[in-house]
Amino acid sequence: MIPVISRDSQHIAVFGLGASGRATAHALTAGGGTVTAWDDNVESRKEATNENIVLADPVTLDWSRQDALILSPGVPLTHPQPHPAARAALAAGKPVIGDIELLFENVGDAKLIGITGTNGKSTTSALIQHVLQVAGLPVQIGGNFGPPVLGLDPISSDDTVVLELSSYQLDLIENAAFDVAVFLNLTPDHLDRHGDMDGYATAKKRIFRNTRGERQMAVIGVDDDHGAAIAAELSGWPGWIVIPISTGQFLENGVSVIDGSLSDQDRRGCDVSGIDTLRGQHNWQNAAAAWSVARALDIDPEVIAQAFLTFRGLPHRLESIATIAGIQFINDSKATNGEAASQALSSFDDIYWIAGGIAKEDSLSPALQCLDRVRHVYLIGEASREFEAELTKHGVASTVSGDLAAALRDATADASADGLPAPVVLLSPACASFDQYLNFARRGDHFREIVMRSVGENAS
Repeated sequence: MIPVISRDSQHIAVFGLGASGRATAHALTAGGGTVTAWDDNVESRKEATNENIVLADPVTLDWSRQDALILSPGVPLTHPQPHPAARAALAAGKPVIGDIELLFENVGDAKLIGITGTNGKSTTSALIQHVLQVAGLPVQIGGNFGPPVLGLDPISSDDTVVLELSSYQLDLIENAAFDVAVFLNLTPDHLDRHGDMDGYATAKKRIFRNTRGERQMAVIGVDDDHGAAIAAELSGWPGWIVIPISTGQFLENGVSVIDGSLSDQDRRGCDVSGIDTLRGQHNWQNAAAAWSVARALDIDPEVIAQAFLTFRGLPHRLESIATIAGIQFINDSKATNGEAASQALSSFDDIYWIAGGIAKEDSLSPALQCLDRVRHVYLIGEASREFEAELTKHGVASTVSGDLAAALRDATADASADGLPAPVVLLSPACASFDQYLNFARRGDHFREIVMRSVGENAS
């Protein structure tokens, strides 16, 4: 735990009692604060009570006696409308912040690496952590990926903390700043929480809101219009050194990955084309970002290249589960929007694609350019009929399988019957999971369970 000594003797309200909210309450108490906490969910309140967290609804508090509200990132601050707890604090003129802000107040001289973007945050964060570990540097990881940040081990001045940052978390920072800030990409997502793309982009840009010292490094993906505009804007800001990254163009003053060959502004680099855990252009962008961060921390290029080779990847992100009777099964359940699914589709040929769930703002649009790689589509969940109509318009055969087990059965049967040399059954839903699963991880776990059951049956 990291005691929040910066809030010693303050009266703090915490709203949201998931893992991060409970960790925040404990860290504030350990730092000498007086803490009350609340959650609209009864079970969450019971769990907090079991951990001796004092409960009080922020809406009923006397805000003249409170110093701040710590809001969990899943709770609306602005859109579609502020939660009553946030409204009460704001009406009293009190700051509404998140646990990232509290972490910043209590890390001293430790280095902070912040990573944001619509897609690729987790893989990039994990890859940076792995490179630093291979280089022998003390590193911890947290934020949107990993443990709650205030539940990390106490941090020394020699440590580096890698933080995956969602737009929700960035909405809740005021003074937090990062030694290296990474902006990967921006495509439509979470617009219900930000109003429109401008609001979403504004939230993401908050990663560059503040500077920390004299030499700030900004690593920015410039293959989409939003990233290119931010890089151009930030280049004129004092205190920032911009490192652009691209997988679509060679950059004289940045890091490029062209056809799997990575090179930086010093003409150092490596080949990532044959690394299975970094398959596809989206992972090449992640590698370019990790390379840029590692070089900013003065890690030797040969060490970075060796670390890339031993990176094991993350579950649910182009995760190869098994090859059965020549059919490869890939779990890409984390692809919860059309852009992420398009990246998966561009990484394989002869695909039997399982898609569906709750459609996002971009629907299937980004994936349409990759349909020539798809043999058949198997649709599940709420978006099935919408996707079926869209695919029919583009001349692509599809089957409304309904659920994941049926889709896997249908896809496997068709892949086997077609007799292609290297077919791929790919779960890359392009959708949120909440119509059928608690989250994308449960969906991916179910896919893995079904496939591994088939492995056992084939072995017997």
